[in-house]
Amino acid sequence: MASGANGSPAPVPKVGVAVFLFKEGRKVLLGRRLGSIGHNTFALPGGHLEFGESFEECAAREVKEETGLDIEKMEFLTATNNFFSEGGKPPVHLVCIFLRASLADPDQVPRVLEPEKCGGWDWFEWNRNSLPKSLFGPLETMLNAGFDPFPAAGKK
Repeated sequence: MASGANGSPAPVPKVGVAVFLFKEGRKVLLGRRLGSIGHNTFALPGGHLEFGESFEECAAREVKEETGLDIEKMEFLTATNNFFSEGGKPPVHLVCIFLRASLADPDQVPRVLEPEKCGGWDWFEWNRNSLPKSLFGPLETMLNAGFDPFPAAGKK
């Protein structure tokens, strides 16, 4: 293992999995982050990949833990490489894996199951004018690049 300047272990990247869930046309589920990174920004449900876990297993586990929702038909979309350095805290290197998924039951309603991490879930239209102004960094980067998480017409 590589060592930092003071002999301590060198920092390593973390891997996160974020999930696009859709309803009513082009609405996506977003929650207001209360964690130390990206505090008060809006992000997709998701979390850190555990050792030995597939992206799909992580997505299903994290969405269930955070929202109570059951998901299915998970599909890899893209990945982003992100660096955060906020307010004098040690920098964080996050590789974010983005999936899209369907609700196993479209009548499910998201609940806040981790109130210390999320200030509430809501559905937002995926366009610049309808999304909250403060998006979590990786999501903001995707939006600014014109990334469209929705399936192409005629595909499910």
